[in-house]
Amino acid sequence: MEEMMCYIPENLEEALAIMDERDAMPLAGGSDLMVSGANGTGVNPTFSRPVVIISNLPELKGIKVREDGWTEIGALSTSREIAECELVHPLVRKAASQMGAVALRNSATIGGNIANASPKGDTPQPLILLDAEVVLKSVRGERRMKVDDFIIAAKKTKIERGEIISSVLIPPSTLTHCYFRKIGMRRANAISKLTISIGAEVRDGKVVDFRASSGAAGPKVIRSHEAEAILIGKTLSELPLYKEEFLDAWNNAISPRAMPEYRRGATRRMLSFFIDEISSGREEGIIE
Repeated sequence: MEEMMCYIPENLEEALAIMDERDAMPLAGGSDLMVSGANGTGVNPTFSRPVVIISNLPELKGIKVREDGWTEIGALSTSREIAECELVHPLVRKAASQMGAVALRNSATIGGNIANASPKGDTPQPLILLDAEVVLKSVRGERRMKVDDFIIAAKKTKIERGEIISSVLIPPSTLTHCYFRKIGMRRANAISKLTISIGAEVRDGKVVDFRASSGAAGPKVIRSHEAEAILIGKTLSELPLYKEEFLDAWNNAISPRAMPEYRRGATRRMLSFFIDEISSGREEGIIE
């Protein structure tokens, strides 16, 4: 059996040095990597590169609101920790609370969920709607980019050799109305068949901001700024007049082969429901 090289650094600086020198890949919760490298019960997993265990690194843990108002989520924050933290935006908390089963939420990390770049991943979808960013660190320094730019396609990201996601940054949100829905085969331990997040900022009867994002809708999370622009600036009384135009534009933004008709229909109904709710003067908060 081929020997697997595994390193357990004491701090982030040591971890980055090992990753740079050995072209090693980080492993924390392992909810995706352990499955992809599995060889069967009782047999060690196989990985193409050396592994760095990062689950004990304090520099990658914790959730806080920074002085500039951005919420910083350490890459090792688990789905359970995020779901239970009131500092995190409700859309991200909703997504984290519905990820897999309880055991999975206790181990899966937000950094791993983003780095895995699955179009069915639970947390990237609301993060993209919120214009969240990833912070990437290596021995060469640090860089930031939007999650939407970081994920290129299914299982493909802009991460470079020796880099690690150290944290996720969510800008202050002024959205007054939000909606999140995950559709799976069952309530627990389900891979998403479809997810959607929708948000709007309504001030003095006018839509100041409108956003929507769909997961499991193509090679990456779908968000159409062109479709969103159709509703931005409209009064609540005007929304019904522009709803069909928006829904058609959103449908056209989805890859023709990405979704069967039932998924397209479900997406259209959920978007329509949200628009109807806010146009009727629904009070601020999470729309269930």
